[in-house]
Amino acid sequence: MPDMHDRLHLVGMTKRYGTFTALQSVDLALRPGEIHGLCGHNGAGKSTLIKILAGIVPPTVGTMYIDGEEVEFRDPRAAQAAGVALVDQELSVVDALSASDNLALGGGRTSWIVHRGRLRRRAQEVLARVGLASLDPSTPVSELSLGQRQLLEIARALGRDAKILILDEPTATLSEAEIEHVFAAVRNIADAGTSVLFVSHRLGEVLTLCDAVTVLRDGKRVVTAPVGELTRRELVAHMFGAPHAETSVSLRRHDRAEPPTVRLRGIGSLPMISGFDLDIAPGEIVGIAGQLGSGATELLTALAGLSHTAEGSLELDGKNVPLRSRTAMQDAGVEFVGNDRKHEGLFLDQTVDANILATRLATISRLGIIDGSAARSVTERISSLIGLTGRRASAVRGLSGGNQQKVFLGRALERPGMRLLLLDEPTRGVDVSGRAEIHALIRSAAEEGVCVLFASSELDEILDLSDTVVTLFSARVQSVRPRADVDARHLLAEMTGATLDEVIV
Repeated sequence: MPDMHDRLHLVGMTKRYGTFTALQSVDLALRPGEIHGLCGHNGAGKSTLIKILAGIVPPTVGTMYIDGEEVEFRDPRAAQAAGVALVDQELSVVDALSASDNLALGGGRTSWIVHRGRLRRRAQEVLARVGLASLDPSTPVSELSLGQRQLLEIARALGRDAKILILDEPTATLSEAEIEHVFAAVRNIADAGTSVLFVSHRLGEVLTLCDAVTVLRDGKRVVTAPVGELTRRELVAHMFGAPHAETSVSLRRHDRAEPPTVRLRGIGSLPMISGFDLDIAPGEIVGIAGQLGSGATELLTALAGLSHTAEGSLELDGKNVPLRSRTAMQDAGVEFVGNDRKHEGLFLDQTVDANILATRLATISRLGIIDGSAARSVTERISSLIGLTGRRASAVRGLSGGNQQKVFLGRALERPGMRLLLLDEPTRGVDVSGRAEIHALIRSAAEEGVCVLFASSELDEILDLSDTVVTLFSARVQSVRPRADVDARHLLAEMTGATLDEVIV
């Protein structure tokens, strides 16, 4: 049974997706008024735990108690009714509406008749709780700073009478001054009795703001302790563990006298990253090492033609390719594989063959009619390449995480004219054997002369796969070095903003 003084108590929380275990037997407790940090590198299980708490996904196994009462959430509305509020890392305020109108959104049942005076008074009360007492509730959100919008998100959650406030990377895109405003608001909220679960990859923030911290790694709880009992050095060690002593990296060096295939100058995607420069030689694999919020994902989506705020120049084989156009990028030979195969990449209920063909319809059809022979040729070739010849008629949903990722990656491979392959977390949620197979596919593409630029938060993956390593922290480039000149200790320090003395490997 939980401690009756706990606001939130989780026992044995487990979540499985097919054969992949995203969260395994995690226990967690929050007291009223406590600010509790949740840390772990990408893929550690933080997002899964948050989704369970917010009623977005149900646990496979486990029990949740709030104020000593067992609860079970079937949807987000049930979690909200129980006093759980999630402020996601992606802002959801509506720019065209006023601050007070945004506060009213998602608040449950409302009358057909809106009492503007009452709405304004309620807005002023809630805004004052997050340090925005001077803000006129009628102000359009489009006129607010990024930090004010983040505080508005928090205010909206509090307006639902939240007992438990989950803040998922709330400072990832904020300036130092804006971060201080958010911290002051969080402390005020906690002082009033609300329990706060603060999720952040910025360890300095966790140690400064939080009362206690829990670290997840590979879906398991590694440690829970008061922040006064953990140094940054120990926190980094708990999060990452020790990287493998030996890696299978080829340590290839590329001839820099040869003109680069890819030349990037001043690449950015505001407000996250700007001024990124890099040359990539034919067949070179460049790894971008960085945690969530480092700017790596935004950089890749800008290069893929998927960001309307992209800036800078991309040259392929000496020819300039316009940014902000996915079509122009594909025509130039740029392929992109994102970090969320289930929601942004695959049709889970369709077969392997159908998924392989999904992005190639223009090349296998004429006048809207699919050429069966051409379709079979493509599916036979790609399924053989990714080692799934015997599973072509299987629904992708039933495949392991590794095989799903191979289907996702396979769609981008063996395309005529491909010059640059962009990969965001190419082995997220994949076991060791699946990771080795995916790395082999990536190396095979590079051996054919394709330039590869991939982002990963996994130390071992960066060290295993890269020819050149770029390190990002807080959207700033820390270093660009040949893999042979990179060691795990320096890399981990640069990825986390720690000093060398704070890193144990």
